[in-house]
Amino acid sequence: MKRIILVFLLIVSFLSNAQTVNEPKNNPEEWSKIYEPFRIAGNLYYVGTYDLASYLIVTNKGNILINTGLAGSLPIIKNNIKKLGFNYKDIKILTLTQAHFDHMGAMADIKKETGAKLYVDEKDAEELKSGGKSDYEMGKYGVTFKPVNPDYLLKNNDKIKLGNTTLTLLHHPGHTKGSCSFLFETNDKNQTYKVLIANLPSIIIDDKKFSEIKSYQNIQNDYAETFKAMKNLDFDIWVASHASQFGLHTKRKEGDPYNPKVFSDKEAYFQKLGKLQADYLEKVKADSSENNRNQ
Repeated sequence: MKRIILVFLLIVSFLSNAQTVNEPKNNPEEWSKIYEPFRIAGNLYYVGTYDLASYLIVTNKGNILINTGLAGSLPIIKNNIKKLGFNYKDIKILTLTQAHFDHMGAMADIKKETGAKLYVDEKDAEELKSGGKSDYEMGKYGVTFKPVNPDYLLKNNDKIKLGNTTLTLLHHPGHTKGSCSFLFETNDKNQTYKVLIANLPSIIIDDKKFSEIKSYQNIQNDYAETFKAMKNLDFDIWVASHASQFGLHTKRKEGDPYNPKVFSDKEAYFQKLGKLQADYLEKVKADSSENNRNQ
């Protein structure tokens, strides 16, 4: 009888601690729209949805997947990898540009199915473990993606190495505490490209001042440092966490031939960054004005 009671208590405890995933609904339809996968440059491939970018980096020792879209993106990513002629189970490393549900939705499932190791910016580790519940802004929605434990915690300029490819993680906080970008070199028969996979520092809060975000007290300074760092990057071609952020659908149409140079528009990168920085400075100014009025 005691054993039965013990088992019952364990089950009750498990159920009480289980967290229901509530992925936000009414997202842009482009986030879930199927998009034809393609080769970007060298060993870098686009395998995401129409707007939620997922990147496959193919090496001679297995593959790296960056970002996994929504939970429902999983079959799209799997099929896109297959369409390109690669094996889904060859994914050895997983990583991400930010710990939000629209880039983390399928991460836990892919990790489980492939056995891949998860490398993350150390400042986003708690958000991964809590399924987004600990995020300073998105946490208001509760658990928005399946919690997942990272295998390796990285700092700014740490390396992710697999086969003939080395990624450098760039700590670009603000959008999340551990938002990051990646730099690496790839080549084809014509030339070598220095690739930037950028996480652009957009602001997601408009109903409170930076100083009111108690769970992320360094957010304003983090944004400032990120803008400074991203304005000084050197690269040949660039992409981003969302296809819309780097103008994928104006630069390339489905079925277009391989052409890395369409992603070499540095001016567009710096214009996008400049607009985001202007938004940031406007918010800082508005926050300061409100503080002065309240004094």
